[in-house]
Amino acid sequence: MIRPILLKGHERPLTQVKFNVEGDILFSVSKDQEASVWYSSNGERIGTLNGHKGTIWSIDVDQNTDYVITASADFTGKLWKAQTGECIYTWNFEAPAKRVEFNPESKKALFVTDEVMGQIGTIKIFPIDHLKDEQASTAELEIRNDKGVSARFTVAAWGYGGTTIVAGHANGEITKWDVKTGACLGRVKAHEMQVTDIQMAQDKTYFITSSKDKSAKLFDVDNLRLLKTYTSDAPLNTACITPVKDFVILGGGQDARDVTTTAAAEGKFEAKIHHKIFQDEIGRVKGHFGPLNYIAVHPQGTAYASGGEDGYIRLHHFPKSYFDFQYDVEKTAKAAKQQELERQKQEEEGTDEQAAVSASA
Repeated sequence: MIRPILLKGHERPLTQVKFNVEGDILFSVSKDQEASVWYSSNGERIGTLNGHKGTIWSIDVDQNTDYVITASADFTGKLWKAQTGECIYTWNFEAPAKRVEFNPESKKALFVTDEVMGQIGTIKIFPIDHLKDEQASTAELEIRNDKGVSARFTVAAWGYGGTTIVAGHANGEITKWDVKTGACLGRVKAHEMQVTDIQMAQDKTYFITSSKDKSAKLFDVDNLRLLKTYTSDAPLNTACITPVKDFVILGGGQDARDVTTTAAAEGKFEAKIHHKIFQDEIGRVKGHFGPLNYIAVHPQGTAYASGGEDGYIRLHHFPKSYFDFQYDVEKTAKAAKQQELERQKQEEEGTDEQAAVSASA
């Protein structure tokens, strides 16, 4: 049983939650125009980031927890000092900004802008100068969607080394882009419906996607090769990969307008835990009274946070049973490895004894 800490700091649906690199601080954004900052150990709210005039769709924090960056429906992106909550720079766009993410070194940031009101959807990359507040107002690279509104960008994430970006599209495609040239390095039809989330593994060599087509999929960053598929009984808004244990966590649920009863079970508002390798569903975590819009996992694999349409963040610290869970084949492999280690140890001890006898002779 995973007992959650309920965090109530937003009046409207959550859009994204994010842990910092150490995992001790949790950031959240929602449709109510402000970001919240929390201690992940106990759910205490540290403060808020105020300044946007519309839904904040996305948030990220740099590797040293010095800066926070946000993307909003008010046609802006903002850079904030994490310690004080001060907004130090604002980027202005021609359309709502739907996703933002620092690169692995926190020296660049990508923004995904929406394809509305006659504007072409883009991925814009800006340099981030940590030595001064003023930032470059013009993107150093702009990747434009040339496939029409049905293939607009929905999400994007940095690949390992920060040399590539993987993007998800409204038509179910995923694409890979060269950060230096803006060239498209690959395009794959990953899903039958919109890609709703992309989250990288910690080493950024593979990633998971989620989709409205009720599936999540694992892909290799290098060649966009499909590795695993996880199926759900409801549309998915988010998916993440857990460190330590070989699990993935999926979240979503039927849209509120499609649910004809107030029962949470009817809408499938649960976090679903699947085995990353074997793909089987191994557990569900209930609690939200609306779709799960985003799930983020603690960098050390000890907890996860889910942000819901119901306005709540549920912070779950994994119990011992979570870490103890193993398939029979995993138990067998672990036992075989232990036996091999013991055999090697005995051989080494035997060799040492022989050497000692030879020396005394």
